[in-house]
Amino acid sequence: MTSLPTSTLSVRREIPQDIGDIRALNRLAFGRDDEADLVDRLREDGDVLASLTALEAGRVVGHVLFSRLPIERMGVEVEAAALAPIAVHPEHQGRGIGSMLIMRGTTILRKRDVAAIVVVGDPGFYERFGFRADLAAALDAPYQGESFMALELAEGALSGGGKVRYPAAFDALG
Repeated sequence: MTSLPTSTLSVRREIPQDIGDIRALNRLAFGRDDEADLVDRLREDGDVLASLTALEAGRVVGHVLFSRLPIERMGVEVEAAALAPIAVHPEHQGRGIGSMLIMRGTTILRKRDVAAIVVVGDPGFYERFGFRADLAAALDAPYQGESFMALELAEGALSGGGKVRYPAAFDALG
């Protein structure tokens, strides 16, 4: 069972002073540069919809990024988002920080009328937020299987499937 974040934890939108800390956090959390490079490239290409940091005592201990993910469906483009990456400092994992970042990001995207969010990750973690593999299964995307999941923020947004267009930054991911 995850514990609730402490009262000294805060979440805010990324600010320029966070960029170096976000890069370092992603490198530490994933043990490689790929995710840190992905964040940098999405930012450089203007594909970021929301980038949030969790801070404890002024230190970045968590980060989540949501990027543009257009889905072509019957000649219409559905505005969707990719959730990737999400990172929590290893010393702070298991405290609900990642969950808090995802919930805050989902709230922001709902207010911006984003219709759906797509993620590739652990079903046991993401299903608790309403992500479902069956919603993503109808999508024409480079990812498939139970770890490819979607969450509709607008009811029926993904009915009938569609072709997912990941930003170019994802092409470099290993």
